[in-house]
Amino acid sequence: MFTIFDDELDALARRSVAQQQEFHGGQWDGERLSAHQWENLRESLRYVRSRSPFYAERLADLADAEIDRLDAAEFARTVPFTTKQDLRDRRYDMLSKPVSESWAFYETTGTTGQATPCPRDNTDSIVNNATLTVAYREIFAKHGADQVVAVLGPTELHSTGDTFGDVCRNLGHAVVKMWPHSPLVGYERALHMLRELHVTAVFCTPGMAMSLAKEARKAGLDPAADFDLRLLMFVGELVTPKLLENLGAIWNAEAYSCMYASQEASIVGTVHADGQLRTVPLNVYYEVIHPDSGELVALDAHLVREGELVITHLYRGAKPLVRYRTGDLVRLEPTGDGESYPSQILTPLGRVRDRIDLNGRTVTAYELEDFVLSRVPGCHDYHITIDREADVDVLAVDLEMPDAAAAQGVHESLAAAAADAWGCPMTVRLTTLGAITTTGAMVSWKAARVRDLRTATDAEREAAMAIARRREAR
Repeated sequence: MFTIFDDELDALARRSVAQQQEFHGGQWDGERLSAHQWENLRESLRYVRSRSPFYAERLADLADAEIDRLDAAEFARTVPFTTKQDLRDRRYDMLSKPVSESWAFYETTGTTGQATPCPRDNTDSIVNNATLTVAYREIFAKHGADQVVAVLGPTELHSTGDTFGDVCRNLGHAVVKMWPHSPLVGYERALHMLRELHVTAVFCTPGMAMSLAKEARKAGLDPAADFDLRLLMFVGELVTPKLLENLGAIWNAEAYSCMYASQEASIVGTVHADGQLRTVPLNVYYEVIHPDSGELVALDAHLVREGELVITHLYRGAKPLVRYRTGDLVRLEPTGDGESYPSQILTPLGRVRDRIDLNGRTVTAYELEDFVLSRVPGCHDYHITIDREADVDVLAVDLEMPDAAAAQGVHESLAAAAADAWGCPMTVRLTTLGAITTTGAMVSWKAARVRDLRTATDAEREAAMAIARRREAR
């Protein structure tokens, strides 16, 4: 409603919704998209250079005439990367507007380093929430109009509650915001509210869905039978198709990886009704680089690129980023719709730092999770330990399997596959896992899911353990 009090914001909101609806309706071709991206990329460069102290220094030598001549190759050659360390070091100097001109202030979790400010102004929220609203409309429509949606966010300083609350309001659905990790809410109260309000959909992390299921079973409840969930919208952590399938079965609901985003980069990909994450190229310019060399990755024969994602914002809000190295590995590939729908399928593969060497083979977080879960039907949770014995990397997998019968043959299947894929001997144990596996959204997938005994304990693992201990003490 706030837009009706400001003619410019009202016009921006209407324009953003119209553009997204046209784009989703197949009315944009590649030529129109390219023109839109380069016009707005150039405007973003001028905007941050004139407003952000950081970019005023970083782009001081980039003249207007050079900006006008930029193409993809020249952009990559001329404009330096923005890194996570830049965000930590320069903090408020990254902003293109003072906090007083924002409408909300958020920050990164700061679990493994200094938290970085991530304010949002009205432009940020209008552009991104219009994108999510248009993308989610068809998904929610499949599950009826009588929706009560729970948003289970991590902290009050995170954008989750405001973002999904606004999007659900746009779609006409009731929203209840609650933080189960808060001592004033807790799991018992959260489960009570899910049942009392007959909540039909939740936005949360996969780890939160697992934790709620465990707490429900401790209370004598069946997540699949004693709740009214129809829709699970997951965010904040790596989630493979098999994990979606498992969590959907646990809660008897349809599960989606609802978007790819970060607190600092905002919305970079959003799910569509077919379950695929797709790019949002009206808002973001995408590059894919080799994580070690920083060179652009060329399209392969199938028009696929795989590497570290680099993004540039095409809208001018509180903190636009230019050539920001996300630190995440992704795969970008055509949708199959050709020129009628010039977005791409976006598959997150895990962080660059989460790559693991197993006997000389580099394995991504996505590969390792999919390796385990695709061979363990009915798995509710997992954790992996890596060690080295007699110059060979060895794996031990802990599995939480409420249905013991479903575990028959699991050890043999996993051990044979690990030996074939990476030459790793493997042992498997059925157990009950603690809170460490729930910390992925706060720290990292690797810190939550993998204990690597080959190396000294790092800061991320220590941070994850500290969070787990606090959660288990409640």
